[in-house]
Order: sequence, then structure tokens, then C-alpha cells
Amino acid sequence: MEKKIAVLKGDGIGPEVTDQALLVLNAIEKSFGHKFHYTEALVGAVAIDATGNPFPDETLKVCQSADAILFGAIGHPKYDNDPKAKVRPEQGLLAMRKALGLFANIRPVATYKILENASPLRADLVSGVDFVVFRELTGGIYFGTRGRSEDGNMAFDTCTYTRAEIERISKNAFEAARIRRNRVTLVDKANVLASSRLWREVVKEFHAAHYPDVELDFMFVDNAAMKIITQPAYFDVVLTENMFGDIITDEASVITGSMGMLPSASVGSAVALYEPIHGSYPEGAGKNIANPCAAILSAAMLLETSFGLLEEAKAIRNAVVKSLEDGIVTVDIRRENPSSTTEVGAYIAKLVEKNAKVTA
Repeated sequence: MEKKIAVLKGDGIGPEVTDQALLVLNAIEKSFGHKFHYTEALVGAVAIDATGNPFPDETLKVCQSADAILFGAIGHPKYDNDPKAKVRPEQGLLAMRKALGLFANIRPVATYKILENASPLRADLVSGVDFVVFRELTGGIYFGTRGRSEDGNMAFDTCTYTRAEIERISKNAFEAARIRRNRVTLVDKANVLASSRLWREVVKEFHAAHYPDVELDFMFVDNAAMKIITQPAYFDVVLTENMFGDIITDEASVITGSMGMLPSASVGSAVALYEPIHGSYPEGAGKNIANPCAAILSAAMLLETSFGLLEEAKAIRNAVVKSLEDGIVTVDIRRENPSSTTEVGAYIAKLVEKNAKVTA
């Protein structure tokens, strides 16, 4: 197989972890006989510094011509700590999602047996946790009308959704449930918000018309936030709107023991984007300490979801698990004698090549 991959390393630790994901993809190329063509482009703070635009037109063109996008991270303190900054790295992320039609963010949350004791929750609570969140990505309050009064003493942000926006991500969530444990939980705030009441109405109708075989339940977002902590194994597929999804996926990420273990995908009608969920972590940038596993697992999602390379994705995931079992892990997982970012990446890449030769 021959495919084109846009590489957007971004800010902070983004370049470091993305380089390790590329190293593993190179191992996949060698072991399985594929050819991937990589084109790098700027996004985020580095793009602002170079062009004044967090998502330059050239980057958009690179993304549009690719078969998939591998993304690092976005964000820098010099913009985060300046409340008056008119151009911010995060604007590039929102612009990218909108321009590429990336309407659904998919975040799997799965625990590893070897990391259960690293979780802030008891091992019996996190054992066997395996759910996925489908977060609507291009609507809601993040994209609604916003502003401030002339005197600066009042501000507003509007949350707007349409039936079509809700139906298209609902389809993704129900389809995923059918190949998992066949249950979807809609997370909303329908007791207070009109937009949530529309979500509940549309999802009920869509479910009845197209997916009556899938179990559907409903949960207010505050209750869901509590249940993710007290009973995370309850969930299978979670469906929710943009802001609620942003919050509960970050909450869910910490129960696994390390945010450095969780990948994500943002999909739409055309090219899809794959990224680790941990953000730019500027404090760790350049220190060779960041956990590259989330970026590497994002590459596995890319192979599986965009290219249909199931065995190749499985080879990467198996190598990540073996790396954990062998104790080749970064400081976020083991404080005593940890491995570096590059050591973990190299070890996983070698495991991919080794296992591929054994099974060939």
C-alpha cells in the first residue's frame, strides 16, 4: 500500500512524540511492505511565529491532499498567558476542524492491567475499563456567536446545534456500538439547556428509526462526570456535544494512569486527523521525557481507521503493551530509572519489526 500522510508536529512536546510515531510507522513500512509519503506543515504557535496564522493556507493544502493527518500538539505559554493576545494557537485547531469538516472526535479510554496501580482510582474500579467517547467537534458553544459589551462588563457565548449535526455523529456512535457491546449513552444537560433537549429528541428519533437493536440510555453531564469516577466500567459508547465532550474526555483520561497512553481521532467526510490527547506539555518540551505511546497509538488508529490496515495496527498495540510489560516506560509511569522518549519509541519500533518477522 502507498499512502500520503500529512505530519503536523505542532508545539511543545508535539515534535518529540510525533517523531517516535513516525519511527514506528517506518517499522511498519519495512515489516509489511508499505510506502508512506510524509509532508510536514506548520500549525499552532510555531505557525504564528513563522506566518502570523496558526493554521496557514499552505498547511490546509497539505492536509487536503493527504490520505490522513498525524498531529502532535498545540499551545504555548507565551500565548496562553496573554489574555489580550488576538491570535492564539488554539484558533488554528478550531480552524482546521472547520476547514476539514472534522465533526467527530473519537477518544478510546482503555486501561492496561500493568498500569492499574498507577491510576488515581482503586484498581478494582479501573480493571476492565474500555469505552469510547464520540464528541461532536464543529458545533456548540465553541463555534457559536460570542462577544463582549463595549464597556467590557458583559460577555456572551451561544451554543447552537442543528438536527443534521446531531444525526451525523449519532450515526458514527451507533455504528461503533454495534461492533462493541451494543450500548450508547447520550450525555447532555436536557433538564436545563434547550440545545440538550434538541440532542435528546433527535437521538431518540434517530435511534428508533435506524438502530433499535442498540441499547440507548441518557445521563446528565454532572451525573456522567461522577459515574466516570465511581463506575467507569459502566460505559461502552458515550455520545455528547462539544464542550461536554471536551471536559469528560479529559476527566476520563486520568483514570488510565497516564494521559500519555491515550490516542484520539477526528473524522469527517474526507481526510481524518489522529493525535495524542495530552496536549503540548510545554514544561516537558526538549527534555526527552514525554511519553510517546499516545502518539504511537494514534498512528495505529490512523492505520486501522483511514487505511484499513488492521494487522499493522494490532502489531503496534501489541508492541506498546509489551513495552509496558518489559518496563520500558517514561517517567510519568515509573519515577525510578525511567526510559526516555526516544528509548521508548526505539524499543516499540524494534518490537514491531521483530514480531512481524516471527509471524511472517
